[in-house]
Amino acid sequence: MVVKQVAVVDVIKKTFCVVFMSLGFVTYAQQDSTQVYKKKVLESIEIDVLLGYYEQEGTHAAVTGGIGNEDLQNIAPSVVVRIPLNEDDVLTADVGISAYTSASSSNGNPFNTAASSGRGAVQSGNGDGSGGGNGPKGTPWVASSGASRKDVLTSINFSYVHATEDRNRYWSSNIGTSFEYDYQSFGFGGGFTQLWNEKNTELSLKAQVYLDQWKPIIPTEIHEFDLYGVNFLTNNQSYFSGVSVIDKDGNSVASYLPSNFSPIDDVNRNSYAVSLGFSQILSKRAQFSVFLDLVKQQGWLANPLQRVYFADQANFYIGNRSSIVNYQDSTNTDVFHLADDIERLPRNRFKYPFGMRLNYYVNEYLVVRSYVRRYADDWGVNSNTFQLELPIKFNLNWKLTPSYRYYDQTAADYFAPYDQHLSTQDFYTSDYDLSAFSSHQIGGALVYTDVLSKYNLWKLSLKSISLRFQNYQRSDGLSAFSIATGFSFVLD
Repeated sequence: MVVKQVAVVDVIKKTFCVVFMSLGFVTYAQQDSTQVYKKKVLESIEIDVLLGYYEQEGTHAAVTGGIGNEDLQNIAPSVVVRIPLNEDDVLTADVGISAYTSASSSNGNPFNTAASSGRGAVQSGNGDGSGGGNGPKGTPWVASSGASRKDVLTSINFSYVHATEDRNRYWSSNIGTSFEYDYQSFGFGGGFTQLWNEKNTELSLKAQVYLDQWKPIIPTEIHEFDLYGVNFLTNNQSYFSGVSVIDKDGNSVASYLPSNFSPIDDVNRNSYAVSLGFSQILSKRAQFSVFLDLVKQQGWLANPLQRVYFADQANFYIGNRSSIVNYQDSTNTDVFHLADDIERLPRNRFKYPFGMRLNYYVNEYLVVRSYVRRYADDWGVNSNTFQLELPIKFNLNWKLTPSYRYYDQTAADYFAPYDQHLSTQDFYTSDYDLSAFSSHQIGGALVYTDVLSKYNLWKLSLKSISLRFQNYQRSDGLSAFSIATGFSFVLD
């Protein structure tokens, strides 16, 4: 699975994706001597075709305990179809895939590298003990060729919106699923929006439930210990049969045991979210809104593929003993530190972000959009977000929107860097997404809108074309770039 390393990836992948659709509609009545005409909430079928590309690099891979190669590439195409069922109801279908290649997740089994020979060179990503021979090598700095280096996340979502006759109330519901090799998700929810004061005031309430399930993949050395017990280094069916394990001084040993490990007893991961929003038009130029989210998560909230190392336990390696002294440097290409355990986190987490938006219409060419959010949870993470967008219209067709986003957070109570946890702790992680950091994101969007739909493809009239790009820099060295393009059509 892809390791969620960055907030941008949260935009592409974690875990899976279920979409809320928020619609604002303008209604009017046109009356003559014989009839009243009511405008549909959506006049025609609309189709959006989207394609995004994302890449990142960094040096704090969580799969290898907080150090190592974080290179990742992701391609995510999707299609969204909005269908008016009648004057008051709209059905939306959203289907997408996210295909990635990850150096970090490939090292669930780090011994599938070109430098390896024997069992490690031919072993599958799960470490099932097939094959034979000696001499596997691995490193957190080189991507493995194992099966876990790439995956495809597929998502399918449906949403339904009903508007009342006066267009002052909207009811919505949604259902969807997403799945990848080691994780699957099912979600459903609903919402209600009330407008009054001539549609200048809006109150919304939404609820969402995600019922997720792991199909756990654990690191190869942990997997073999779990499968064969304390004698896994000598069992002739084990992945490590005949493989030399060495200590920090390079001496061959037969005593490596990840003794803190216990099997995962619950593969479920459920999330329950309630969102409350309030929006008010302050003047002809200004609109203000606030929102509050309450999120409860329970179940297996750790990632079973992510290693942890203990400072109070002896270190054991497989590979070239002369490279141990340079283990934390990218020049190490042929030795790997065997894990003490997998990531362990509490079974419950409560999140409560609060945010505000202020949009100001400067003139017909420029709008200022601002956003701030304060986040806190019971794991000790507190964060602040500030975002500014400046949509600039050149004419009826073209709009450029430069944007800037700043983010900072404190570390979770359970985070420590590579090899700094203690085996006496109940919970531990070396995932830098839970560390203290700050980040800057600069980007923009260029949108062409075809008001008169002059361009047609079969029965599809072009509505708009968009190009979006973002550059992301994090204080721990993670950097990322994304670009996305979209085409919106109306079906005649």
